[in-house]
Amino acid sequence: MKIRNAGRTRRFALGSTVVLTVAGMNAPAVLGFAGSQYHRYVINRPAYKAEYGHWQTVELPAEFRINAVHATLLRTGKILIIAGSGNDQRSFDAGSFKSLLWDPARNTYRLIPTPADMFCGGHTALPDGRLLVAGGTLRYEALDGAVRKAAGAMRVRNENPDTGRTLPRGTVFTAPDGREYRSTAEVTVPAAVKSGSGAATKVTAAEQQVFVEAGEPGAAYVNGSSTQYAIKGLSGADARNLYGMAERMTLEKQDFQGIRSAFEFNPDTEQYERVGDMAYARWYPTLTGLGDGRVITVSGLDDTGRILGGQDNEIYDPVARTWSKAPDQYFPTYPSLFLTASGKLFYSGSNAGYGPADQGRRPGLWDLAANSFRPVEGLRDPDLTETSSSVLLPPAQTQKVMVLGGGGVGESPRSTARTDIADLSAPDPAFTPGPDLPAGGTRYLNSVILPDDTVFTTGGSADYRGKHSSDLLKAQVYHPDTNAFTTAAAPAVGRDYHSEALLLPDGRVVVLGSNPLFADRADTRPADFEQRIEIYTPPYLFHGDRPELTGAPAAAKLGSTISAATPAPERIATAKLIRPSSVTHATDVEQRSVALDIAGRGAGTLSLTLPANHDLLPPGWYMLFVTDTAGTPSVASWVQVTE
Repeated sequence: MKIRNAGRTRRFALGSTVVLTVAGMNAPAVLGFAGSQYHRYVINRPAYKAEYGHWQTVELPAEFRINAVHATLLRTGKILIIAGSGNDQRSFDAGSFKSLLWDPARNTYRLIPTPADMFCGGHTALPDGRLLVAGGTLRYEALDGAVRKAAGAMRVRNENPDTGRTLPRGTVFTAPDGREYRSTAEVTVPAAVKSGSGAATKVTAAEQQVFVEAGEPGAAYVNGSSTQYAIKGLSGADARNLYGMAERMTLEKQDFQGIRSAFEFNPDTEQYERVGDMAYARWYPTLTGLGDGRVITVSGLDDTGRILGGQDNEIYDPVARTWSKAPDQYFPTYPSLFLTASGKLFYSGSNAGYGPADQGRRPGLWDLAANSFRPVEGLRDPDLTETSSSVLLPPAQTQKVMVLGGGGVGESPRSTARTDIADLSAPDPAFTPGPDLPAGGTRYLNSVILPDDTVFTTGGSADYRGKHSSDLLKAQVYHPDTNAFTTAAAPAVGRDYHSEALLLPDGRVVVLGSNPLFADRADTRPADFEQRIEIYTPPYLFHGDRPELTGAPAAAKLGSTISAATPAPERIATAKLIRPSSVTHATDVEQRSVALDIAGRGAGTLSLTLPANHDLLPPGWYMLFVTDTAGTPSVASWVQVTE
């Protein structure tokens, strides 16, 4: 059944923040009312827009505003915005989880029933256009001093080789001295493994973790010793075979905990569909699509709040909708993993939030087939890669990945203006310096590939989560051909943690979210989650008529040549397939722009040849853009690339 859209947005054109000088440099315009009016006049002049672009702000009705933590452009042209509980403990406690489906072209939107707390899960597009969403939030963190009940990880063991056992949430584990602890989630323990026969028979206990907390508050339940716990309600053989083991129960800080659940969002029915659970719970995981259509997921915090080790990686099969073990390799949370033309995964060093400072921070190429990791050296400020941005530079055939900005581990105030570029096509790949970010040290920068083979970057903050009013009202465009930045019109809204940006099929860029800690320079007033949406129109859309793409096939095979209709084929200089973004926490490993060969021009047609390599052009849905000699793009046509 087709569901009616629930509402229509109102758009408001608001001024961006720029300096009022001939040079057009970015800076706040705080010149009083007269200065503000003049500023508005300047940024709305046609010549200004044609050089720097233009910003617009969208405010949805209050009932449709959600905390945009995750954003994905679907093959329908709509954007799925996922909040889950939206980093709001009250929403989590109330079981209020939200997603919004927004159509920027029609200004329509509606809330989507959200079956689990997908806040801080991972996501990636599948070859058929569905969106795989895996992981999310089981439990919010409790900071030092806020923990009232002693708690810890309980290893539930099963010595019965004949059957597994599922223990419900609230199962009681009893220490030898009678102290009781309750599980916070359901846990399934598989059957023990039996080997050998006769007198040589050996049974190895199966084991699964679950988080438990004391039945009562207070220090009396703290236990610093390794202890075996009985499971209340079991007797006989069950009581002997099933038991818990815990190293300690403490009142120390408790981190966020992940879930095992996974879903596919269907863009046709506009609903989530449950698929097989992962073997490991994940909070802050990365999902990266592979050339064969499968998806690998790595890292995250498990359902006890511990960061997963490298032996816990998994691969999703979209045909069977099941998970299996993946090769071993440790990464900090939300690592930026890019599929390269060789089939290897490149870890740029960018990551977000959790993991030791001295582990998993080194960039390199991960060969899944050989399960080997080759470091890529030369990245400057290697200790400032957390909350950095990484992008596979256009066109993807160059196999260059750029790392932009970043900060220190955890709540460090440090940030860097460094950009470095790794040429993965070189025999011995290494980073070389790029230009510094014009705004200086920047964390949480969003980077978006544009159809003219440039990269638009916007927002970020100099300090952790915008502390000390450090949001950067800056935007710029990186030009790979000249290895330089040029100034773009400045946004009116600050963006830091939990912000996203993505390319629309009409060539504009939408920017969402931001979750600063404080609302004042002195860091005394808590800040609200930023729910305004901004749309940036690049300069190329103010350069006169844009080229037209009036027809293209709905599907195209790798290595094939397709015919695309355009009224003026002689005007077209380039053609490319751009994979839509799926972004969270400044991490977008999905977007890539793949150049197509213009094999010929006919009467009102172009012949375009696709690469044959599925690792360069992974199967899935893409936006087909053509651009003229001035770099002005057409409106995109959607094309599904198949094997």
